[in-house]
Amino acid sequence: MWYWLFKYVFMGPLLSLLGRPKVQGLEHVPDNGAVILASNHLAVADSFYLPLVVKRRITFLAKSEYFTGTGLKGWFQRWFYTVAGQVPIDRTDADSAQAALHTAERILSQGKLLGMYPEGTRSPDGRLYKGKTGLARLALKTGVPVIPVAMVGTDVVNPPGSKMWRFGRVEVRFGKPMDFSRFEGLEGNRFIERAVIDEIVYELMQLSGQEYVDLYAADVKNAEESGQPARRIPAAAAG
Repeated sequence: MWYWLFKYVFMGPLLSLLGRPKVQGLEHVPDNGAVILASNHLAVADSFYLPLVVKRRITFLAKSEYFTGTGLKGWFQRWFYTVAGQVPIDRTDADSAQAALHTAERILSQGKLLGMYPEGTRSPDGRLYKGKTGLARLALKTGVPVIPVAMVGTDVVNPPGSKMWRFGRVEVRFGKPMDFSRFEGLEGNRFIERAVIDEIVYELMQLSGQEYVDLYAADVKNAEESGQPARRIPAAAAG
């Protein structure tokens, strides 16, 4: 109930006023059945504007830090992200990543819409970064279609690093469903998984018009914090 109240009563009207969202290709999202919505990631606002324009409820996998705060603020944040359809995942190591995929499989087995960000984190500069293969592994294992979604302008309405929201124009562009059944039985093959996620990211690049960078966004962020240049990872070694 809270999800729909936030969408249509508490937050939806304000988001619509701030971003005046324009939608393209919404007909590609089916009225029922399991689907992965694979979106680029410019700002926190992505996780609000995407549910705003889709009639069905979307479940996102969110970093566990959103759910571990203390005190009244921590309680409110945990409650808010829960009712907003966010499911906490731990991304600290390989075991945690596998547990996150199991959670995602469970959500899809219930016929739900699952929202994922192939880049793994927000873009540090508005460009499109290399995709993580977890989404590809999930798509191959479950066989559900993947719909690429390009968010445009959310970083203007909600500038990264700023607590202030501004007026702007948000566009949400849905691409055609992508079917990877031709790779049936090949899940676990890292070369196939890399090919699949690269295909998804390519569609995102076409939809969004973003410049592509063959680096992981998280590595670029870490390099900026440490003052060291980010290292390009060869495709054969990338995960």
